Amino acid sequence: MSYSALEQHFEQLHHLQHLGAICGWDQATMMPAGGNEARAEALGTLAVLCHRQLQDERLGDWFADADNASLSHEQQQSLAEMRRAWRDATLLPADLVRARSLAGSRCEHAWRSLRPANDWAGFLPLFEEVVALSREAADARAEALELSRYDSLLEQYEPGMRSQTLDTLFGKLSDWLPGLIAEVQEKQRHEILLPLQGPFATDKQKALGLEVMDWLGFDFNHGRLDVSAHPFCGGVSDDVRLTTRYDEADVAQALMGIIHETGHARYEQGLPAAWRRLPVGQARSMGVHESQSLFFEMQLARHPAFIARLSPLLSQHFGVQPAFDPGNLARLYTRVQPGLIRVDADEVTYPAHVMLRYRIERDLIEGKLEARHLPERWNQLMQHYLGLNTEGDYQNGCLQDIHWTDGSFGYFPSYTLGAIYAAQQAEAMQQQLGPFERLISEDLPAVFDWLENNVWRHASLCSTGELMAQATGHALSAAPFRRHLEQRYLG
Repeated sequence: MSYSALEQHFEQLHHLQHLGAICGWDQATMMPAGGNEARAEALGTLAVLCHRQLQDERLGDWFADADNASLSHEQQQSLAEMRRAWRDATLLPADLVRARSLAGSRCEHAWRSLRPANDWAGFLPLFEEVVALSREAADARAEALELSRYDSLLEQYEPGMRSQTLDTLFGKLSDWLPGLIAEVQEKQRHEILLPLQGPFATDKQKALGLEVMDWLGFDFNHGRLDVSAHPFCGGVSDDVRLTTRYDEADVAQALMGIIHETGHARYEQGLPAAWRRLPVGQARSMGVHESQSLFFEMQLARHPAFIARLSPLLSQHFGVQPAFDPGNLARLYTRVQPGLIRVDADEVTYPAHVMLRYRIERDLIEGKLEARHLPERWNQLMQHYLGLNTEGDYQNGCLQDIHWTDGSFGYFPSYTLGAIYAAQQAEAMQQQLGPFERLISEDLPAVFDWLENNVWRHASLCSTGELMAQATGHALSAAPFRRHLEQRYLG
């Protein structure tokens, strides 16, 4: 049966991608620096093998035959997702796939040393090659999919989303977000804050992080925590790899990073086992993926009830101090202050960081902005959105993110879309199960059960719009996100 042949074929592809994911994790965490060129070559070869697997000449006939087969609803959706993966792969020639993989590996590896050195001049030629190859890929995808350059890349991360929709959505956010930031800052201006007294030893931070991961239901039999320059969640559902970075002067950075990545990991571990090796068993979109990490980090971890449970753990690991009082922690962890670094941004200013990156990457891919002008444009938008200056500060400006180094253009909108999805899910969950105050303090597993039943187990068996409507009873809306921010920060 052709459908069975397709399943076997895509399971083989999953195994190759599994190897690539673990090699990529090792490259970011444990690989010696001298191994990068060989690793880049190996990953480039693996990318070509995966690409060839998707360009197998038998696939066309198998898809045609499977269209006439008697399939269940789940199999029909699986067939559609396999066809989408096949379509995407056939849009790019193998030599371009390999060239992008090589350029991305080299640029990303160099970024790890060039960023701390504030070396924009050294980074630029590597980045220009990544941009050029990304534009070439966007041209091929745009022509075949009848989309704009940028939308053809956005489709990879958020199927069905278009820049026109983002322009409208982000335009509305821009209308009220600056005023909210100012209003919250004024409200918080006279709050008394006790700073946390460090240092916080790395080994104790890791022990705390592991304890919180366990509390949040992470399955350590199918995953682990390590260190990297930029926190991420990688691997595959049966072998999830989380990373964070530690600062002995700041316990919150690593802890909140771990909680964020645990949200990603719980989603991966909660995907339906029967479908995990097929495209339909993967996460629906990057926005949905981000909704889970932001649900954990923002909706849960910064809630007063969660902080009340976290307080004694901090005292247990680092000793008792007045700053660990739950009320003080709640004020610290919900402090709104515009800053340069996206990953350290508070919940209210974070969307501004995303809108800045969206506008830049859209214009880079559409050819309206050249890579050499990126620092200037970054500084202009940073001043526009947050009133901050990054002139000459590349490390904390346009070099701060890893995403563009490997050509992941179209990814950044997922972060704010994820916040919007998370707020809508949280609102619906509390309407169905009761307020977070009770759930977090008395029945935290019920939160994860709701997510598993309404989000995780559905994987890509339906569209993002259908997923949200089924889970929340409403079409996608940013209104719950605004209500959440106003209630938490002004209510």
